Amino acid sequence: MSPAPPRGYDPDPRHHPGLHLIALFEAFKGALALASASGLELLGPDWIRHAIRVLTWRLHLHPERGPIAHLLDAINPHAVHMTALFLIGYAALRFAEAWGLWRARAWGSWLGLISAALYLPLDVGALLRHPGWLSAAVLIINLVVVYALARDLWRRRRH
Repeated sequence: MSPAPPRGYDPDPRHHPGLHLIALFEAFKGALALASASGLELLGPDWIRHAIRVLTWRLHLHPERGPIAHLLDAINPHAVHMTALFLIGYAALRFAEAWGLWRARAWGSWLGLISAALYLPLDVGALLRHPGWLSAAVLIINLVVVYALARDLWRRRRH
């Protein structure tokens, strides 16, 4: 039995369930970022500082000295607004990538490939510092995403 001849690239978005799955994942990440930005703006720095203090006391840590004190000092209205703005930009990037992947656009695959590949060194570092199933799963998922998007771009190029 001979292997099936390679198919040409089908530009119809309906024939790319892998891209759709990645698009849904990216849209979910965008929605989480948008919810986080909204939460930061709605809660404000005072509530965030209070929540950190309560949590540190429950964990029997001391929020008045050390790195926790520096964190509490860094939480101010400007920092909260800048973080929310960064999260909104991140969400916009994730939503754009999701739309491009859902519509099977080459630029969506490029955007996804580059952004996922940028995380690979961090994922490997996390696995080396904190070996375990969670770190390994994150790395494997990211590798699968990079492979799927690179394969999509390779097929487009050959077509």
